[in-house]
Amino acid sequence: MRKYSLKEIERFFGIPLRKTLFLIKKGIITPIIEGSRIFVPEAEVKKYLLKAKKEKKGHHKSYLKSLGPGLITGAADDDPSGIATYTQVGAQFGLSLSFLAVYLTPMMAAVQETSARIGIVTGKGLSGIIKKYYGKKILVLLITLLVIANTVNIGADIGAMAAAVELVSPISYFWGAIILTLIMILLEVFYSYRKYVKYLKILTLSLFAYVICGFVVRPEFFDVIRSITIPKVTLSTDFLAAIVAVMGTTISPYLFFWQASEEVEEVEDRKMIAKNHPIITSRELKEMKKDTWGGMVIANIVFLFIVITAASVLHINGITTIETAKDAALALRPLAGEFAYYIFTIGILGVGLLAVPVLAGSSAYAISELAGWKEGLSKKYIEARGFYIVIIISMFVGFLFNFIGVNPMKALYYTAILNGLISPILMYFIFRIGRTEKIMGKFTNPRWVNFWGTIATILMGGAAIFLALSFF
Repeated sequence: MRKYSLKEIERFFGIPLRKTLFLIKKGIITPIIEGSRIFVPEAEVKKYLLKAKKEKKGHHKSYLKSLGPGLITGAADDDPSGIATYTQVGAQFGLSLSFLAVYLTPMMAAVQETSARIGIVTGKGLSGIIKKYYGKKILVLLITLLVIANTVNIGADIGAMAAAVELVSPISYFWGAIILTLIMILLEVFYSYRKYVKYLKILTLSLFAYVICGFVVRPEFFDVIRSITIPKVTLSTDFLAAIVAVMGTTISPYLFFWQASEEVEEVEDRKMIAKNHPIITSRELKEMKKDTWGGMVIANIVFLFIVITAASVLHINGITTIETAKDAALALRPLAGEFAYYIFTIGILGVGLLAVPVLAGSSAYAISELAGWKEGLSKKYIEARGFYIVIIISMFVGFLFNFIGVNPMKALYYTAILNGLISPILMYFIFRIGRTEKIMGKFTNPRWVNFWGTIATILMGGAAIFLALSFF
C-alpha cells in the first residue's frame, strides 16, 4: 500500500499540510512515523476523503480554529488605536521612529512564537501556565493592568470605528457606536467566533489600505531607507515616551495571551497534546513559526507605511498633533486627496472589526484561566458564562468610555505606555517558561528566540524605567 508524505498529500489531494496535522492530532487519520518523517497510508487518505460531505465539513470547521492565529494576531496588532498611535508618532517625529518597524519584527516574532509554543506544548494558556508554576500573586496584578489596558483599547477602537462610519455614511457617531458594539457582542458571544474567523481573515486585507495610502502620498523613499538604516535617537522625554508607546502597541500583552490560548481552544485538543508523537509536534511547531512570522512581518509593514504617510503628509505640513484616528483621516483629506482619505477611513473600520474580538477575548482568557473558569470561544454561553460575561462587560465599558467625558484616544497613548511597563514583566515569565525543560520537554525555545526575547525584554524594561525616572 502506498504511503504519502504531508507535502504529497497537499499536492495530490489538495489537503493543506496543517490540516493533515490537525486530522492526525484528532485521531481522524492514523500516520506512520519513520525516523523524523511523517507518512500517511493511502487507505487512510481515501477513508477520510470518502467520509460524508457533512462530516468532512465539520472537520473543516474545527480545523479553522487551528489555522492562522499568527496572521490574525499580527493583523489585530494594527488596530484603530494602534493606527492612531503610529500616526501620532509620524506626525510628531516624522520618519525618526520608522526604524522600529524593522528592528521590532524579530522581537515580536520571538515573543509570539514563544507564546504559541507554550500553548501547543503544554496545552495551557499563559495565565494557566504562569499560575501553575509561579503562583497567583504576580498574575493578579498583571491581569488587572491587562484588563484595564484592553478595555481602554476597546473603547478607543469602538470610537474610531464609529467615527469612520460617520465619515463615510449618514449614520451618526452615537448610533454607529451602538450598532457596532451590539454586532460585535452578538457575534462573539452568541455566534461562534470560529464560524466567522474566515471573514476576519479576509478583513486582514484591509491592512493593505495603509500600504496603498503610503504610495499614494508619494513619499521620498530615499529618506525612508536612510531613516531605517541610520536611526537618529533623541534622549528626550517625548521621544522616549513615543518609543515606549510604539513598543507597547506592537509588543502588546493582549497578543501574548490571545495567541497562546488560541492554540489550546478546546479541551479535547488539550487532552490530546500530551499523546502526540514528538515528530508531529515538531512539524506543528514548524508550521506555527511560518504563520507567526508572516503575521508579524505584515503588522510591521503596515506600521511602517502609516508612519510614512503621517510623516509625508502631516509632519511636513506642520501638523504634529493627532488625537484620534478620525483626526488623521480628516487631516489627510485636503493634503493627500479623496482617495487616500477613503482608503484610510475604511481601513479603520476593517481592522477594528478584526481587533476588538481579539482584545475582549484576550481579557476573558486571562481572567478565566486565573479564576479556573471554563473558557473558549467554541463553547456556548451557558457552558462558559463567566468567560462570556467578561467579553460583554469589556465591550460595554469600552463603549461607555466614548460618552462619559473620557477621551479614549488620549487615554490610549498612556495605555500604550502602560503596556510598555507590563510587557517586560510578562516577557520575563514567558521566556523563562519557554526555555525550561521541565515544562517544555524537548520543545524549548531555539537560541535565536531566546536571544531576541532577551533583547526585547531588556529594551522594553530599560525604556520603561528610564521614562518613569524622567517624570521625576
